[in-house]
Amino acid sequence: MDTPYGSSPVPVWERPEPQPRAAPVPLSREKIAATAIRLADAHGLDGLSVRKIAKELGVGPMRLYDYVVNRSELLDLMVDAVYAEIAEAGQPSGWRATVLAIVHRTRDAALAHEWFADLLGARPHLGPHALAVGESTAAALSQAPGVRDIDDLQRALGALNAFITGALRREVTERRTARSTGTDLSAWQASLGPYLTRMLETGRYPTVARLVIDGAHPSAEETFHHNLTTILDGITRHPHT
Repeated sequence: MDTPYGSSPVPVWERPEPQPRAAPVPLSREKIAATAIRLADAHGLDGLSVRKIAKELGVGPMRLYDYVVNRSELLDLMVDAVYAEIAEAGQPSGWRATVLAIVHRTRDAALAHEWFADLLGARPHLGPHALAVGESTAAALSQAPGVRDIDDLQRALGALNAFITGALRREVTERRTARSTGTDLSAWQASLGPYLTRMLETGRYPTVARLVIDGAHPSAEETFHHNLTTILDGITRHPHT
């Protein structure tokens, strides 16, 4: 049974690896996931298939089904391998520094593996490394001054995760659009400059005009960090009732 939450009564994390075969190419779930990640990095999730992974590994496609029963499990392994990258660095001291470090590493991972952003918020991430990152994040947020009980913690995590998902999907989408059109954001804005100037000169959009003319236009990294710190500033305040 294939569902968005997995595909086997026994999760892939709890099933033992198949017994080694007397075959020219040794396999493991780690090796399969690493190969799948390389293919997805190069071609996206749409270009990923068991047949392509098997060809890259030099084995028959059916051998892979000894390790993963379907695509859902393969994605689970790939996602958790990325969470391992996020979790591998040491944690700084202090709740805020810890959250900042985890979220920035999550952004780094999403930019290195753009397909990862496609799966944020769309699937439950329950592998051991994903749970480790979730534990570190939740434990740090639980120490924030504005988090007084479990309800506050749930709301704080919800706000933080919503920001991460939205910000990373938007940034990855902009990168893909720039590649597919051959036009980066600044060039696209310049091409629409005359039109936008004419529209703003009508006086019908005074607030938009202030944002365009007077507003700062920081880099994607600066914008991400600023918005993240705004979220954390909000979490530290006691909510109004």
